[in-house]
Amino acid sequence: MSTAAQQAAARSTATRSRVLTYGLTLLVLAVVMVEVVNIAFYDPWGDDYFLFRMQGVLANVSMSALTWIMFGSLFLLLMAGLPLAFVAGGLGVVFLYLLGDSAMLNIIPSRIFPMMTNPDLAAIPLFIFMATMLERAGLIEELFDAVYQWMGGLHGGLAVATIVASTLLAAMVGVVGAAIVTMGIIALPAMLKRKYDPEIAIGSIMAGGTLGVLIPPSILAILYAVVAQQSVGELYLGSVMPGLLLSSLYILYVVVRTTINPKLGPPVPVEERLSMNQKLALLRGLIAPILLVMMVLGLLFAGIATPVEAAGLGSMGAMGVALLHKRLSLKALIGASTDTVKATAMVLWIIFGASIFVGLYILQGGQAFITDTILSTGLSPYGILLLMMILLVVLGMFLDWVGILLLAVPIFVPIIKSLTFDGLFGMPGPSPDAVVLWFGVLYLINMQMSFLSPPFGYALFYIRGVAPPEISMATIFRSSLVFLAIQVLALFLVVVFPSIATGLPDLVYGR
Repeated sequence: MSTAAQQAAARSTATRSRVLTYGLTLLVLAVVMVEVVNIAFYDPWGDDYFLFRMQGVLANVSMSALTWIMFGSLFLLLMAGLPLAFVAGGLGVVFLYLLGDSAMLNIIPSRIFPMMTNPDLAAIPLFIFMATMLERAGLIEELFDAVYQWMGGLHGGLAVATIVASTLLAAMVGVVGAAIVTMGIIALPAMLKRKYDPEIAIGSIMAGGTLGVLIPPSILAILYAVVAQQSVGELYLGSVMPGLLLSSLYILYVVVRTTINPKLGPPVPVEERLSMNQKLALLRGLIAPILLVMMVLGLLFAGIATPVEAAGLGSMGAMGVALLHKRLSLKALIGASTDTVKATAMVLWIIFGASIFVGLYILQGGQAFITDTILSTGLSPYGILLLMMILLVVLGMFLDWVGILLLAVPIFVPIIKSLTFDGLFGMPGPSPDAVVLWFGVLYLINMQMSFLSPPFGYALFYIRGVAPPEISMATIFRSSLVFLAIQVLALFLVVVFPSIATGLPDLVYGR
């Protein structure tokens, strides 16, 4: 498609979105005006009203129809381009009124207050600040440069270095967008300059960047633990081995592919490689951040510090690392704090809005309806698990990870708790007290898949923003497919061998 055609298509899409948004806005305003007249001129408790009354009109609607109405409205507004945080909360308030009366609005504080007082959520802004501070300390550039010099001499060495650096970054910053964009700026030009296959180059950046969803300190893991009432420390421990497994599978694919066909990932020329002393010198700048991560995760895993305490120490340590790198300044602190406030506010508004929406749905009997519907399919526990994984992938094509978590997990976790998993292919299944932990790790892997899933995976658009113009969107889509298949393989392995996720927590906590 030509540039002019692409621009025309974009304008057409934007116009349709605006028309839909304006139309929905006018409809809401019309309903509000009618209700204002009812309140101002008619007895709110009587039978007389102007034109119509919306209060309680859905009270007698069946659960099946209500499911379609509520979630259909949600997807319709999201497709119009409205933000999830306000759509979910706004629809929650509207449906509260449509299903009952003004007294039902008391549900709002009862849903939000427990979230506001949950101490584990305080770790989110602290870990985000730690990530942004380390990023502003120039850590990503130094890390890639060091790993690149150590591994550039291998076939596919730059792609392997990208994955290794992304794995380390996931343990240091855990912010997917920042990792993909920064590695795209640094690593992609280096690989394209060396005549790397664009699909391997782009795929390794995107897949490596998504490891931040899984490897601690993952923000998503904290939210899952809060919603599923799971220990954050256990979930962090459970996600370590699957994260390293995925990283190893990515590296194995790149090495095998470039060994079979060296033209896909040629090594760095001998004359450009550094001596061993020079390589060792590059590692000096990484000692402090690596020690910081080991301290934070070590205190957390050992049970010495809570997630909030570990995150607080990490934030302080990140400022110390920035000071060692001579990057600590008032401007850097203000910038990191501003980024933290923006990211945290986005997450918390989505939490508040989605908790109202899902809480109302569950209160109306949605949990029982979904449970009965899924169980009535006659599928085995593993068949039901497969159905949930497919639904999560589909949701990942349209919603962001926070929205999926808050819409799906409160409904899925009770169903998972009610099932017994005896194992596949003669292998033992997860123990009953580890099922929620196991499902949490599967969920995190699934969210990694959502970042790479065409057509709306976030990683695809992160890399599009920094890729050169000659890299088409079709190339980016194709580059994601192989790594998406690797993620499916890792998901399958964790399903068949639950100990990959539960073994380390069992060892540490003596189960």
